[in-house]
Amino acid sequence: MENGHATVRQVRYLPAIGSPHGVEVIDLAALRAMDPHRRRAHPQRPDFHVLALIRSGTGSHEADFHHYPLTEGSAVWIRPGTVHRWSDIDACDGPLVLFRPGFLPGFTAAETTAPACWHLDRPRLDLALLAADHLRREHDTAARTPQLANAALLTHLLAALMLRALPHTPEATRPTHSGGPDTTVFRAYRSAVEEHFADWHHVADYAHALGYDVRTLTRATRAATGTGAKSFLDQRILLEAKRLLAHTDLPIAGCARRLGFRDPGNFTTFFRRQTATPPAAWRSAYAGTGVGTGVSTGVGVGVSQA
Repeated sequence: MENGHATVRQVRYLPAIGSPHGVEVIDLAALRAMDPHRRRAHPQRPDFHVLALIRSGTGSHEADFHHYPLTEGSAVWIRPGTVHRWSDIDACDGPLVLFRPGFLPGFTAAETTAPACWHLDRPRLDLALLAADHLRREHDTAARTPQLANAALLTHLLAALMLRALPHTPEATRPTHSGGPDTTVFRAYRSAVEEHFADWHHVADYAHALGYDVRTLTRATRAATGTGAKSFLDQRILLEAKRLLAHTDLPIAGCARRLGFRDPGNFTTFFRRQTATPPAAWRSAYAGTGVGTGVSTGVGVGVSQA
């Protein structure tokens, strides 16, 4: 805590002993047992994926300024870099699947378009739980008996679980393959945006760096996400702006500099155009919700604090 504000923990992937394959399956009860001080209820930012299935119980979760009630059949997908907190999972039961970025290739569109939380009806939930249990059994076998370990098998079982658990939309249920030209272009664009959004604010910058024209990036981004390349870039900048405003004590000018705006006035104009609210007013309104702001620490912790 600093200045009475909750701290955003940077959570690193640290595999359990005997689990070097980039994926691990625990459950919410194990998470609670490993977290007696309830750090899970405070903002954290993992560098890995977390997929949770709520087998039973009720609770709540927050991810990047959205609150999600949890009930039987809820599915939660936390992407790397998301600021989230398990605000209440004391009564929830179900599997928790943790995996590194890149462990599951070929899901570019699904990762981009699937929501952070959705609901599975009972038949689909039962099948997803079976898929998660199969993955857990293979993972446990690999940890206990290394000669039986098979990383490719774990990858396929995770892919099967994701296909079973994702919402039934054409974009989310069809894994994309590296052979598709739009997929290849979008994957390159998304990676470049993630690396350079604080410096490059124009699609033309990415087109030049990647060797495509702006129309190609726009077409590929629209095919993957339903929105154009400029909107995709602006939304990424806006998300980071909200994270800085909500979870740090940086002044508005400092947030602007962190995001590559030389003039704080330009940052205010950008933020107001995207949200219809000036950044200072948005920060005050967010603080007024009772969630609080925070000061990022960069402290690394184990994967058990997912």
